[in-house]
Amino acid sequence: VLDVEIRNPQGTKVPEGETGEIYISSPTLVRGYWNKPEATADSFLDGWFRTGDIGRIEGELLYIEDRAKDMIIRGGENVYCAEVESAIFDFPGVIDCAVFGLSHERLGEEVAAALVIKGDTFPTAEDLEIFLEGKLAKYKIPTKFAFLREPLPRNAAGKLMKRNYPVLFFSR
Repeated sequence: VLDVEIRNPQGTKVPEGETGEIYISSPTLVRGYWNKPEATADSFLDGWFRTGDIGRIEGELLYIEDRAKDMIIRGGENVYCAEVESAIFDFPGVIDCAVFGLSHERLGEEVAAALVIKGDTFPTAEDLEIFLEGKLAKYKIPTKFAFLREPLPRNAAGKLMKRNYPVLFFSR
């Protein structure tokens, strides 16, 4: 038996259909990390394991939307990187993309994107903004862009290494 709950940042279960962190519990679930009491305390709460995934439950279906670490909190609004990346991938010429948060004095974080573009010319930030206007809420549209020709950094398993992204960004 595997129990699944969706909880808010305070650890309280949210109503069906609302988004939050996925918690799981099972008699067969490990009790913690071997010789890592700090990691265990961060990930386990009263027999529940915090998966680090963001999702929602609708009926009997569990929808996984993103990783909690890949969520940007911009002015109190949650921005899921996977949602923004999906919209950017629809832009002609984009062959790879990564969205991440950059520190912002007033908003906490702002949305930034690194895009690998094929072809001879780069789009402008304004081109991307206009393209994304009908696809994303305004607060989810990146305010900083890096246009690249070289591949985005990935680890040996092919996972994007967002901490290694370029520091050079172009403002709108």
